[in-house]
Amino acid sequence: MSWYLLIPFAFLILAFVIRMPIGLGMLAGSIAYFLAKGLSLGSLLNTVCYGLTNAYILIAIPLFVFTANVMNSSEVTDKIFDFARSLIGRRHGATGYVNIVASLIFAGMTGSAVADASGLGTLEIAQMKKEGYDMPFSCAITASTAVIGPIFPPSIPFVIYAMISGASVGKLFMGGMVPAIILCIVMGVYVYFVSKKRGYPIGAKVTFRYFVSSTLKAVPALLTPVILLLGIYTGIMTPTEAGAVAAAYTLVIAFLVYRTLNIGALGRILLNTLRTTGAIFLVIAGAYGFSFIVTSEQVSKIVVNAMSGIVHSPWVFLLSANFLFLILGALVDVNVSELVFIPIILPLVKYFNIDLVHFGVLICLNMMIGLLTPPFGMLLFVTAGIGRVSMKDLIREVLPLIGVLLVALAIITYIPDTVMFMTRFLK
Repeated sequence: MSWYLLIPFAFLILAFVIRMPIGLGMLAGSIAYFLAKGLSLGSLLNTVCYGLTNAYILIAIPLFVFTANVMNSSEVTDKIFDFARSLIGRRHGATGYVNIVASLIFAGMTGSAVADASGLGTLEIAQMKKEGYDMPFSCAITASTAVIGPIFPPSIPFVIYAMISGASVGKLFMGGMVPAIILCIVMGVYVYFVSKKRGYPIGAKVTFRYFVSSTLKAVPALLTPVILLLGIYTGIMTPTEAGAVAAAYTLVIAFLVYRTLNIGALGRILLNTLRTTGAIFLVIAGAYGFSFIVTSEQVSKIVVNAMSGIVHSPWVFLLSANFLFLILGALVDVNVSELVFIPIILPLVKYFNIDLVHFGVLICLNMMIGLLTPPFGMLLFVTAGIGRVSMKDLIREVLPLIGVLLVALAIITYIPDTVMFMTRFLK
């Protein structure tokens, strides 16, 4: 490993400092590395272009982003929220539970934590404020439940991880189901005790008529994850094709069933999808250059040799990996964490004979918890902006929830069947 390896990482750090788009910083660092070593830039161009044009699975990303944008722009979130409220009924802190259930349902449609917090979260925080909940708590629980988004299928981080590791997307999607439910349970327990202690309001009485009405209104939206997952697990569709079907289906229900979308709104949705997809793919392009450098410098081999001499147990390695990706999740964009650092440690995953699906779910959960972690957690900024609360008050409320999520992480880490159980239904 030569000192030239410092060049791309120096550019990556510089990109953070001057707030330059991370993808551009990674590409600039790769170009500087090639020039410093006297390598042809044509090799870099070939590496990036070949990677982008041969990863068919990447097409699923803009499709899931588009589906999330349609959901957030067509009042589908209202139907999901009302349905979740009809399920909870009269309980102390009912809207806290509704927040959790609604996020689980929404997760089955979008696979994005930020989409959950910014779309469904706006409705949830407004309702909790109306009912008299403390706003810092409302924002904290909304940010925390958004973590479920990329864990329950579909999931954009799972798609990227599958591209990097070669793991099955279908098994990753299946493996995220039980962990997502575990997250809901531990957060539900927390809401129960906090609601009792603080005397949060009891939910409104739900009549049978209201339950039936809210369910019927939500059915078209609820069919989205059913269509998507059944298509994948029956083998009728690939994850990419399922993403296309889900995107088309959400357009149909938004235009023809709920009639809450018009051509003007569709134009804004397409523009937002283009912007988000462009930012993600710019990072992916830069990561291909980084991967070439890491491989040529034999970084993975060096890391494996160093770690295998220090860490002798897969359990200790998993603890170390959790710690590393929790920190990365708090400091670095999720896509950068996956694309730059996962290729470096994948040989260690194979060395310790850890299942790639189990590891993928763990890493994704770590990075999602990182999005909650001060001082740079993206979900904190999103919900603080929606609820107009100070970051200090929000952090005070979110820290116990991070602790609760870490308990769930420990369960999922050291009881692999929480992930692997559902994957056994797939051949």
